[in-house]
Amino acid sequence: MLTRSPRTGSISWAQGAVGDPDVVFLDTETTGLGAHAEIVDIAVIDRDGHVLMDTLVCPTRGIPREASNIHGILDHHVARAPAWNQVHIELMSILRGRRVIVFNAAYDQKMIRQCCSHFRLMPPSCAWECAMLAYAEYVGERSEWGRGYRWHRLEKAATAFGIVPGGHRARADAEACRQVVLRMAMG
Repeated sequence: MLTRSPRTGSISWAQGAVGDPDVVFLDTETTGLGAHAEIVDIAVIDRDGHVLMDTLVCPTRGIPREASNIHGILDHHVARAPAWNQVHIELMSILRGRRVIVFNAAYDQKMIRQCCSHFRLMPPSCAWECAMLAYAEYVGERSEWGRGYRWHRLEKAATAFGIVPGGHRARADAEACRQVVLRMAMG
């Protein structure tokens, strides 16, 4: 009996993703990692690279310096940006019924849920998939904790394929994720 390697499975997943007309790639930048963190930058790109959403978001609290040091977004950049409840309306329309691929989907999905909860809004109904976990299988390095595969940062995955990393801005990172999935689909 032949068994499929994890790499074969991740290639098959990527091929299915890039062949799906309803697939989109999403990324966010946030005020931090914790329970009160908010989205300050969000982008959604379709499978062909068309930008469906690319906006800064004005959080309800100031952006901590540690977060700004990562993505370069400062309070004055988001001062006139729409609030989450305004962005949410368009995001719901874009993601409805879509297959949403994110590099570290659990984190971005959590941030979207947190922002929705803060404004008492429903989170989008869509199918979330994680390109980071698929890339981990593609590389096939066993995790040092004994289960699963070692996770890699988007920058490392992009660089491995000769793609310019996104630099921690939502639009560029969503595009880098799309490019990584396209390269994985090629085997």
